[in-house]
Amino acid sequence: MTHPETRFKLTLHYDGAAFRGWQLQPGAATVQGAIEDALLRLTGEHRTVLGSGRTDSGVHATGQVATLTMPASWTATELARSLNALLRGSIWVRDIEPVPNGFHPRYHAVARSYEYRIGTAPLAASPFHRRWCWPLCRSLDLDAANRAAHLLTGTHEFRAFAKSGQPQRGYACHVSNARWRPWNDLGVAFEITANRFLHRMVRYLVGTMVDIARARRREEEMALLLSGNTELRTSRPAPPQGLFLTRVEYPADPVDGPAASV
Repeated sequence: MTHPETRFKLTLHYDGAAFRGWQLQPGAATVQGAIEDALLRLTGEHRTVLGSGRTDSGVHATGQVATLTMPASWTATELARSLNALLRGSIWVRDIEPVPNGFHPRYHAVARSYEYRIGTAPLAASPFHRRWCWPLCRSLDLDAANRAAHLLTGTHEFRAFAKSGQPQRGYACHVSNARWRPWNDLGVAFEITANRFLHRMVRYLVGTMVDIARARRREEEMALLLSGNTELRTSRPAPPQGLFLTRVEYPADPVDGPAASV
């Protein structure tokens, strides 16, 4: 006899410095593995946790979305309290809500947002800040960086900015927002929202724009890279500790039924 179960959607914060990324890896600490270990302690059986996407080693999140199923006797409040009691430290469950059984955190997402923080002030080198930013400790031309960021909006082929591609899906991404802004008194932050992201795309974009903002690259090179110019290469990717997955967006109506493949 099959016992009734409830599917829950979790919104998570985590410090990526403690993990080798989101996805399970043999012999390595991962976010997915830590949550599944906690569920094993709560229920006595393995329960799979699905994430909205993979974050690399050292990358953080303040808006990662995941799903899991639990016996129907569990409420969202009880599950949040129990998981946070077991996960205390580098992972925090911000909120939990029940969702239809067909909801898939990855395939039903319509947009994701990331933020990349760069410390330009000397204080960014402090151990209380450097773990969560790129402690560059050099000034940047924010206007030049924003001119480069403005070119990213719309639909473009981001092949030049991908460490590894997905040939079956192509390299096109639609960027709805891309901008630089001041980040507290410590430096600057880059915000970007798109329907999808390629592997290390944000870090390659940031590394290239930082070189433009430091006058180490010509501004017009961003447009050339987006146009598929094969004679140019991006700058080195920005280090992972400055990157945060901040938001995953879904259609307004609850999703039921099987997830569409992408």
